[in-house]
Amino acid sequence: MWACQDAYPSSPPPGRSLVRSWLGMNALVRRGVARVGIPCIWRGKCFSSGNEPAESNRVTPMLRHLMYKIKSTGPISVAEYMKEVLTNPAKGYYVHHDMLGEKGDFITSPEISQIFGELLGIWFVSEWMTSGKSTAFQLVELGPGRGTLAGDILRVFSQLGSVLKTCDISIHLVEVSQKLSEIQALTLTEEKLPLERDAESLVYMKGVTKSGIPISWYRDLKDVPKGYSFYLAHEFFDALPVHKFQKTPQGWREVLVDIDPQVSDKLRFVLAPCATPAEAFIQHDERRDHVEVCPDAGIIIQELSERIALAGGAALIADYGHDGTKTDTFRGFCGHQLHDVLIAPGTADLTADVDFSYLRRMAQGKVASLGPVEQRTFLKNMGIDVRLKTQW
Repeated sequence: MWACQDAYPSSPPPGRSLVRSWLGMNALVRRGVARVGIPCIWRGKCFSSGNEPAESNRVTPMLRHLMYKIKSTGPISVAEYMKEVLTNPAKGYYVHHDMLGEKGDFITSPEISQIFGELLGIWFVSEWMTSGKSTAFQLVELGPGRGTLAGDILRVFSQLGSVLKTCDISIHLVEVSQKLSEIQALTLTEEKLPLERDAESLVYMKGVTKSGIPISWYRDLKDVPKGYSFYLAHEFFDALPVHKFQKTPQGWREVLVDIDPQVSDKLRFVLAPCATPAEAFIQHDERRDHVEVCPDAGIIIQELSERIALAGGAALIADYGHDGTKTDTFRGFCGHQLHDVLIAPGTADLTADVDFSYLRRMAQGKVASLGPVEQRTFLKNMGIDVRLKTQW
């Protein structure tokens, strides 16, 4: 299986804002899992400086929610902070925002060029062919954004219809944002046929793509039917909540989020006074002095590995990442600019680089793990140079 990751060119294309794109890719297969990690474009601490303009340091509904929470239960972990800010059902950033594109907070590779999605589509078809051309497969995408990437892949499937004509394909999207799911439906189906909607069902929306392929939406990977599948996660793992730890003379201490005693409506980072249960995630031979660990990512990788080991298939993960070498990567993006992670929560994207060495450990040897490799290498091996010279 392939796994790839690479930073997009450090200089944005003319007329574009900075791309918050790859750092790594992974692939999981019945016989293998591929992983990738890449150096991140942004580095450095994102601790609140206290010098932000007054208008950016405003009290948002999410900030009020977090302050009530902290006053009631005490300082919260960075993981809990990220989870609340990004996916809180009432006020979460991802739940009610269309954050992609020039008018949003960041742009991803599929929004810039269709070539990336086309090459991924070819990769999936190639894996399907080399693994025996099963009579059916599911394409499962985690966090599909606007549906642009899935649309590019589906176009390849249509163009290779003579190859795939004997295969029964279905599309399964895992998406927690109602706002984005509506955009995905419009992108992929054009709603030529009415969508089936049931907010109470595990499959909260169903339809048929423009090319006639069944498509379904879920809020959790565990709700997706098990079967021979190809899984795709592009800039998904970097948004999962991380626990942060700092090495001190007294041992590891978790970094927490608390209310600044000097400014009543401002948050700050503090160190836990004693060990916390989450420290169990730190490797006993860890040599770094600052570590970020994402238990949710480990759970998802275990789920993917079990599914692939049981039913076959592969998983490809593309994201910002590293192979167990980086320290403090937690940062925010707002309006295509770096944003203080503790300022105006709920109005900006939060992200942390993916530790692919951790994901590899979480696969527990159930599937093969390939990578990490750079996105540049992956795309060149997939024939991007030739594709750039042709028009489809």
